[in-house]
Amino acid sequence: MTMQTPYLLFLADAREVLSLKIAKGVVDWRPELCVGEIALPECTVTLGVPRLTLAEAKERGAKTLVIGMNNSGGTIAAHWVPTILEALDCGFDVASGLHQRLANIAEVRDAARRNNCQLFDVRHTTTDLKTATGLPRSGNRLLTVGTDCSVGKMYTALAVEKSMRARKLNADFVATGQSGIFISGKGLAIDCVIADFISGAVEQLSPDNEANHWDIIEGQGSLFHPSFAGVTLGLLHGAQPDAMILCHVENREYMRGMRAHKLPGLQETMEMNLLSARLTNPDARFVGISVNTVDLSASDSNAVLKKYEAEFQLPCVDPVRTGVEPIVDRIEELWPQA
Repeated sequence: MTMQTPYLLFLADAREVLSLKIAKGVVDWRPELCVGEIALPECTVTLGVPRLTLAEAKERGAKTLVIGMNNSGGTIAAHWVPTILEALDCGFDVASGLHQRLANIAEVRDAARRNNCQLFDVRHTTTDLKTATGLPRSGNRLLTVGTDCSVGKMYTALAVEKSMRARKLNADFVATGQSGIFISGKGLAIDCVIADFISGAVEQLSPDNEANHWDIIEGQGSLFHPSFAGVTLGLLHGAQPDAMILCHVENREYMRGMRAHKLPGLQETMEMNLLSARLTNPDARFVGISVNTVDLSASDSNAVLKKYEAEFQLPCVDPVRTGVEPIVDRIEELWPQA
């Protein structure tokens, strides 16, 4: 699929930035693609780009309305539909990363046809997928894994790719979620793949490559999250990672959306991920820890990073505050021909 850019980001009725992972990822990593944002009156947050009407966005050249909110269950709320219909009547294409398909909403489908506009459901693929082989592949692979969902796995992967490319290393970000697809322009939303084909899909996303090439694979979910552990396990087996980065958010007590389940410890998380990854790559290892310290002061953040670095003898960073250079240093040290 080829989506027309630039985008107008639809924030719907979001009340926390965390629910705008799709839109925020595009703003942070591809700001040149963002004309602005549009929201319903109930929305209480902004991503810091111009708040526009559909007409204003059209005048500024926006081509596609991107539904930037990711709610529980991935559904398109009924009260969002009028804005989507108005956008189609204004000539916008509409793109969504949610589970529910735009084309399955009759009035949206009819409006798209009437206005000769395209609907993009990027979470769904028409690619023919195969089951995994588990056979070794040439090239190198890095996978981000986490103690929980929404801890910074995509951001960490993108930061590593950016750093490696700045050093003239051969590296590509591999998108496995809807946000990453909007950012990179390609990929496959693993959480919509039939369970039997998850590992095979990841093998197809990161096939044989040059000996010095790195696929930086975006992680999903957590082995400890009751809802999403299956996707995480499939990613681990299919990625066959040579290197992993543990992603964690400091000061979160419970798994996201699961107050009956406390966040696991870092050591526990690393051990379970290594055990799982080594089914298909016996040499899998951790090369660093990425901690989201957004809720901490600068001094407290620095103390946390130093504490984990000393405890695990691995470079520990906050990709937003400190960058990921120490982790990339470790990768170059361990794979000097990379």
